Amino acid sequence: MITACKKCRRRGEKLFLKGERCYLPKCAITGKNYPPGVHGPKGQTRLSDYGMQLNLKQKIKHIYGIQEKQLKNYFLKVKNKQGNIRALLIQKLEMRADNVVYRSGMAESRSQARQLVSHGFFKLNGRTFNVPSYELKESDIISVKENKLKKTLIAEQLKKLAKEKDTVDWLSLDVAKGSIKILHKPEYEDVKNIGNIQLLIEYYSR
Repeated sequence: MITACKKCRRRGEKLFLKGERCYLPKCAITGKNYPPGVHGPKGQTRLSDYGMQLNLKQKIKHIYGIQEKQLKNYFLKVKNKQGNIRALLIQKLEMRADNVVYRSGMAESRSQARQLVSHGFFKLNGRTFNVPSYELKESDIISVKENKLKKTLIAEQLKKLAKEKDTVDWLSLDVAKGSIKILHKPEYEDVKNIGNIQLLIEYYSR
């Protein structure tokens, strides 16, 4: 199984898959900014158009922690819809429940957010749910269950957020209640460090 750090090294950039560790000097890509392998650093090879498309596809899968079939299905659901396909595809990815928990700051990484959701730490509009891939809608509210608010992991994250609130502008976070409200769907420009989504569209449109 490829570790999170090796995924970053393979892509040649930080994908922030391990939360706080990614910001520290001990982050693997800081000291080994080259692809993993027994032969050590090698010269970079220039990617073909197909290579760039494939590279971006793998990067997005790693960032959101999804499988090939899930990503392709997201594309198939938006490809014939009216509007900007890039924005629609980003919205499919960003409106996942695990991603919203991560974006709110309640989890240090998407993998941690996915674990919290699947272990039933949250309610959706007052009802228990445990599906990390669930696609949220505008005005939906995710809230930490009352009996989970004092759990160490959640309590520590909320304490941090109370000091330095840094939530994306399409979400509203109530630290005291441990709740997140979806204000509106994110725009394509709101999502940073993903890359040119057009390459992914071209890959699946072949």
